[in-house]
Amino acid sequence: MTLTNKITPAVKKTWLYLLSAISWSAIGLYLTSLTFDWLALVSWFSVVWRVGLGILLALAIFRFGFTSFAQSNITRIREKPLEKMCIFGFQKWSSYPLVAVMISLGIFMRKYSPIPKPLLAIIYIGIGGALLFSSYWYYNLLYDMWKARKTVASR
Repeated sequence: MTLTNKITPAVKKTWLYLLSAISWSAIGLYLTSLTFDWLALVSWFSVVWRVGLGILLALAIFRFGFTSFAQSNITRIREKPLEKMCIFGFQKWSSYPLVAVMISLGIFMRKYSPIPKPLLAIIYIGIGGALLFSSYWYYNLLYDMWKARKTVASR
């Protein structure tokens, strides 16, 4: 066993799926929760149309963006011949710079953007909602795995 194998935090693939599901959900909930204070600044009618636009944006991002990311991550993990993988392997290594850029852009937009927070809420609801919706693919896979194990155990 090499030194790299000894120090790599490896877990079973099931844990990678669970980590993905929880992290996508948590980040989605976090981003959408940031908008509560921002939307408190506007009228009820304004909240309704901003949330509505945010949900439409979330559905579009879910359908045309994050679903393919989630499905490709699931397929990549499933096709690895290893029983255990690095805990950070729940997404491609090449995706981590993109995540860093997205986090940096999010922080910049919250702190320094000239866009008013109530309008920024639409984008945050869109991205946060899409992450939350896309976590469905991981939860669905975990449920299918649990159901398959339960069926095998009952035989």
